[in-house]
Amino acid sequence: MNSIRCGWWSAALLAGVAFAPLAWAQAPDATRPAEPPVAANLPVPGHSLHGEVFDEGPRQAAALMGNTGNVHFPVTTQKPEVQSFIDQGVGQLHGFWYFESERSFRQAARLDPDCAIAYWGMALSNLENMKRARGFIAEATKRKDKASAREKLYIEAFGAFLKEEPKSDDSKVAESKDAKPGSDEKASDKSAPEKTEQDKEAEKKRREKLASDLENILHEYPDDLEAKALLGWHLWVSRSKGLPISSYFAVDALLHDVLEKNPMHPCHHYIIHLWDKEKPERALDSSAKCGQSAPAIAHMWHMPGHIYSGLHRYPDAVYQQEASARVDYAHMMRTGVLPDQIHNFAHNNEWLIRNLIHVGNERAAREMALNMLELPRHPKWNKLEKSDCSSGFGRTRLLETLAQFEDWEALLKLADSPYLDDAGASEEQKVKRVQYLGLAAFETGDFARGCEYTTTLIQQRQALEAERKAAEEKARSEATQAMKSSDEIEKAVKAAGKAFLARISVISVASDDLEAQIHLAHRAYGDAIKALQKTTRVDRPLQARVHLAAGETEKAVKLIKEHVDSHKNETIPLVHAVAILWQAGQKEEARIEFEKLRKLSEIIDLKAPVFRRLDPIAAELKWPVDWRLPAELRTDTGVRPELATLGPYRWEPSSAPAWSLIDHESQPVSQESLLGKPVVVIFYLGAGCLHCVEQLGKFAPRYDDFAKLGIEVVGISTDPPAKLQQAHQNYNGNFPFRLLSNDDLTVFKVYRCFDDFEEKPLHGTFLISPDGHILWHDLGADPFMDVDFLLSEARRALPLYEATSASRAGQTTSVDQ
Repeated sequence: MNSIRCGWWSAALLAGVAFAPLAWAQAPDATRPAEPPVAANLPVPGHSLHGEVFDEGPRQAAALMGNTGNVHFPVTTQKPEVQSFIDQGVGQLHGFWYFESERSFRQAARLDPDCAIAYWGMALSNLENMKRARGFIAEATKRKDKASAREKLYIEAFGAFLKEEPKSDDSKVAESKDAKPGSDEKASDKSAPEKTEQDKEAEKKRREKLASDLENILHEYPDDLEAKALLGWHLWVSRSKGLPISSYFAVDALLHDVLEKNPMHPCHHYIIHLWDKEKPERALDSSAKCGQSAPAIAHMWHMPGHIYSGLHRYPDAVYQQEASARVDYAHMMRTGVLPDQIHNFAHNNEWLIRNLIHVGNERAAREMALNMLELPRHPKWNKLEKSDCSSGFGRTRLLETLAQFEDWEALLKLADSPYLDDAGASEEQKVKRVQYLGLAAFETGDFARGCEYTTTLIQQRQALEAERKAAEEKARSEATQAMKSSDEIEKAVKAAGKAFLARISVISVASDDLEAQIHLAHRAYGDAIKALQKTTRVDRPLQARVHLAAGETEKAVKLIKEHVDSHKNETIPLVHAVAILWQAGQKEEARIEFEKLRKLSEIIDLKAPVFRRLDPIAAELKWPVDWRLPAELRTDTGVRPELATLGPYRWEPSSAPAWSLIDHESQPVSQESLLGKPVVVIFYLGAGCLHCVEQLGKFAPRYDDFAKLGIEVVGISTDPPAKLQQAHQNYNGNFPFRLLSNDDLTVFKVYRCFDDFEEKPLHGTFLISPDGHILWHDLGADPFMDVDFLLSEARRALPLYEATSASRAGQTTSVDQ
């Protein structure tokens, strides 16, 4: 295939049109040369020979990593290593590690292309991306005649489950190529229309059939533990998809039947999910074994955190979630996988921050939130405007952490830092930033600055209200001119205004929060209470303090006690209760609440401002300055490894592999020679790839924009040096950056710009720091084209990396310290 396209493009090179696309990359389509002819069924460079579904997902080889679950799923193969990768993949499926399970199944298929279950496993790794799942199950079906009778039953069961059913006209939804892989959290697509009753019934029947088909496997193979485990998983996951669980105990018994034969089977995961929202205490035994049953899978460490959080055992939840973060970080830094490529990674870390707040450890919570904001951003996986990725979660949890611990000075110091930069932020995120900075200004006594933030929000609200009014008037005018009825006119007006309501509400509740601070400064306590009741940032302790300041002691005490009761075993509510009760003169009750706090205090960060409120009270009670007590020893959490043995607490960029290549002028260029300045490295698939030429055509005109940031740009090509020289000579003008030859693909391989399964190069774009660390990258079937995004990411990531390099050295922040 490459010889076909490269042959055409080589002729173009000799004819003097090579790199002409760089001159016409942004010209109208009519002025562009035609695409070269492509042989039937041959993909463009970088794309898979096996079809579109193989373009996405992992394209680098899997390794037998061990510790992915004690499972065995017998398959038809003559190669023992294939069986090992199948077992590993099934274990990863049980741990919802879908990116890596697909990699394991791809490796099995690479070793034995006729192994039907390998493609079945790829399908199960993509059940939240139906287009890919159906493509993979089709490949399994093609090969099922070479599989055992048992394997055929699995393939047929999921083939029927994944069969595309006709949808009713008003519920057809285009399936997204970029959908996240399967998740333990319910998917949310706000743009998708509601399913009709007909669709819901069809979904229910589809799920009932899969349950029946899995039971049929058990009729034929009653000792098949994987059929039982998958049936248990299916019954649990279907409960929110139209097939309610009629008996939780029946599903529990099914899964415990697996554990009776294999006590450390990773189906402990499903038992946790089963009881999480019902009776979490029933999953305590599985919580003690889940992570240990598959210690290489981060999500298996995360899952017990569900149960411990539900039971208000926050220190235990923190252990599990920190273990998960460390295992994920170790894997990501070792393999070069971007953090948010793992679909449940950000969810774990943001929940860890919430629980660190509950246990009172500001330092660890702040460090985790900051690190989430330091992670590479990517238009597909991690954009700030998305609320459910690392940057979105990190920003929300950072603001929450600093507000909860009343670390207002720290918040103000971050105001103009990359951590709270508004570039790429959603409108709501920008409003929240102003809101929290306003609170920090008021709380630190800077009344004028606080009023400025308040005014900003009020003006934004007024502008939006004016836009809404104008939209309503326009709708009314247009409907009137169209001779609509009065009812239709009012409906059009209402629809026009509705588009603004949510946006106005976000600003209104934020401005109410700050206006309450102004009322407090003027001792207008009644007005402050009214404003606080309208804001969504429910601050019951502040409301209680306002009531106390207003002389309404009974209301204050009642409110803070209710707050403590609704936040069982959380440290910060107890701090406020102690302070308010003490100030109210109820010192004995305050002492009792303080004693409760001490029982939860082992990993409290006493330096946090909120805990400093208690210093004079502790002194009057004649308690030590460090009044913390060791935690009660738990005996039901299983054997826990030391957290530091699982991986680092923070993600850090990996070192860029060294290389030395020849450029278009036959001059040597090395990675070492580029140290001292940041570099963008573009791996492209030679002049025979028109998509690559288009990419270079986008980057070349922006070379000066990179230069202004001190960034060097180089291209590494699959072409030999002679072709690169010809390309430079034929470019319309001086081509602005060096092109290097790597025709033996050695550097492509070490930078993972290589499909190990099909042994072909891939596109790649990297941002490398001045000291040689990979800060950002994109790999895949298609070249990265969004130059503006990469420039924006470079502006954010480079100064952030430089500013945090000192703190990264030797950083081991943990709840254990």
